[in-house]
Amino acid sequence: MGLSVAARLWGAPGLLLALALTLTLHWAVALHPPGDYCVLGAGPAGLQMAYFLQRAGRNYVVFERSSGPGSFFARYPRHRKLISINKRYTGNANAEFNLRHDWNSLLSHDPQLLFRHYSQAYFPDASDMVRYLHDFADRLRLHVLYNTAIAHVTLDKDGQAWNGHYFVLMDQKGQTYRCSVLLVATGLSVPNHVDFPGSEYVESYESVSINPEDFEGQNVLILGRGNSAFETAENILGVTNFIHMLSRSRVRLSWATHYVGDLRAINNGLLDTYQLKSLDGLLESALEDLAIVKDQQGKLHVTLKFLLEEAKQRAQAVQLPEDDNDNFALRVAYDRVISCLGWNFNFSIFNSSLRLSSGSAFGKKYPLIKASYESKGTRGLFVLGTASHSVDYRKSAGGFIHGFRYTVRAVHRLLEYRHHQIAWPSTKHPITQLTNAIIRRVNEASGLYQMFGVLADIILLNENATAFEYLEEFPMQILAQLETLTGRKVRRGLFVVSMEYGKNYSGPDKDVFFHGRSVGHMRDAWQSNFLHPVIYYYRQLPTEQEVRFRPADWLLPRPTAIHHIVEDFLTEWTAPVGHILPLRRFLENCLDTDLRNFYAESCFLFALTRQKLPPSCQQGYLRMRGLVGTEHLRRHGVESGLLRDYTTMGQPSSQGPAGQPQDNMKHEL
Repeated sequence: MGLSVAARLWGAPGLLLALALTLTLHWAVALHPPGDYCVLGAGPAGLQMAYFLQRAGRNYVVFERSSGPGSFFARYPRHRKLISINKRYTGNANAEFNLRHDWNSLLSHDPQLLFRHYSQAYFPDASDMVRYLHDFADRLRLHVLYNTAIAHVTLDKDGQAWNGHYFVLMDQKGQTYRCSVLLVATGLSVPNHVDFPGSEYVESYESVSINPEDFEGQNVLILGRGNSAFETAENILGVTNFIHMLSRSRVRLSWATHYVGDLRAINNGLLDTYQLKSLDGLLESALEDLAIVKDQQGKLHVTLKFLLEEAKQRAQAVQLPEDDNDNFALRVAYDRVISCLGWNFNFSIFNSSLRLSSGSAFGKKYPLIKASYESKGTRGLFVLGTASHSVDYRKSAGGFIHGFRYTVRAVHRLLEYRHHQIAWPSTKHPITQLTNAIIRRVNEASGLYQMFGVLADIILLNENATAFEYLEEFPMQILAQLETLTGRKVRRGLFVVSMEYGKNYSGPDKDVFFHGRSVGHMRDAWQSNFLHPVIYYYRQLPTEQEVRFRPADWLLPRPTAIHHIVEDFLTEWTAPVGHILPLRRFLENCLDTDLRNFYAESCFLFALTRQKLPPSCQQGYLRMRGLVGTEHLRRHGVESGLLRDYTTMGQPSSQGPAGQPQDNMKHEL
């Protein structure tokens, strides 16, 4: 009616203007809707969650402060080479297996959105990641509001809300948004700087020159011991007089710790020049105890904070450590000091009502969250991606794309059940397929492989153990809450399938190349050091108290039984004797049953001589089917001459050769 009045008053031009205003208002509403889900950040984790929300048909919006996705990678790493591998060839056609060795792709249904199509380099350029994330967002039509920086987040209590409150977000223009669930995927964006006397003379990794010519003939001190520090050193290694690297902790090599965030081989040239007596060197000291003094020539000298404080109190010249100790390691003057100390989470935009706080010690750079990735202070606030790494810091790959793409999916599945009553995805199988199901997953699953010790497959047995339900990649540390978080019931018992390294194998002080570092016989499987499958059996679901007070260094409470599949050099657990047979016997002992498959003749004999038949006979022979068949097996049987092809014979009689029922003949091998 309002539009008709406007048309009568303004005529045709007025009608067009009214239509334009209506369309403008419509698009404004479409671009700024109150959402059920708000995602902060259009980096890899934010886009990954947006993909799952969109596929589920949920109401969501992603807020991104920059003009495009992946803004972190537009600037970092400064020297542009990623340390995430882009392994394009594995010799395997299985897409799930290949994701084990693809550290850059996000999960989607589109095979063109694999990172291998964006770079051929084993260590890709960061610009390729930016291009990939742009295409991921555009091709999948994800709902992202660019140039929208969320400046403040607070709570609005409401008993009708999903979690008892709404999250109210305000952007840089004062526009407010309200959502029921807040998913924080902002990463670590605040540079970590140590404040000490003279820190104003220190250049930062974020702004220091990356042109090696600017460092020719200079003495350089680098503060830090991570990949950014070594990346910076690698860039100028050939043009400086020498490089000294100073940090509070010793160097941690990724091949020793099995943690991809520690020093990678691609950046460790300084270790060679240090150990091969070529002037460069590494030192350990607490940075907070140091001070830097600048002399009249502009050279920088390292001293100790207490010496500087004493000099100020006595109004005398600053005493340098070498004045008392002429063998002081840092007695040389430096031309430049560069800080490469990593990043911290940005807590500043969150109102205190959200109770989002940091952890302690080395975990203070991350927000404090539960093993379910939900904030410990506020229900409905989840942390995703790099910022969620406190759950598995230095334990697994949750701080990196090839790890958090799976933890993001786990969070989405938890949300689907909490708010939409959609149970955790599962598949159901007869118990005779239990061994095969486990073997398939440990040989293919990428989530288990990359998030070792964090995500695990859960196998739920039905009441009489004749069938099982298979749940993939559930967070191990919330196992006690499985029923309430997934909608699945534990009726008789359960198996937990995880991937683990040997407990005493990895560590910064370990020699992981020692003689006899691996075992090869199945009887020694429990001593396996390299990544290998471990299966836990519980007669009932562990309690939260049992999880909390589990033995030290155990991922789960002490199980009823445990089985290690012996490590394999090829990471292929398919050997009939070394891998499959011990697993099957372990499962049979737990279930007190026989999981072998039998021909109809053997089942007939068992029926005459035993009170309890093996499950394959119960589910096959007693149902007139012999071995349980599939169309693939039928075709294979026909092609190999083991079966007659009845599908080409019109309407065959109900009796096969020798008077056998035809259905029974069809499924016997």
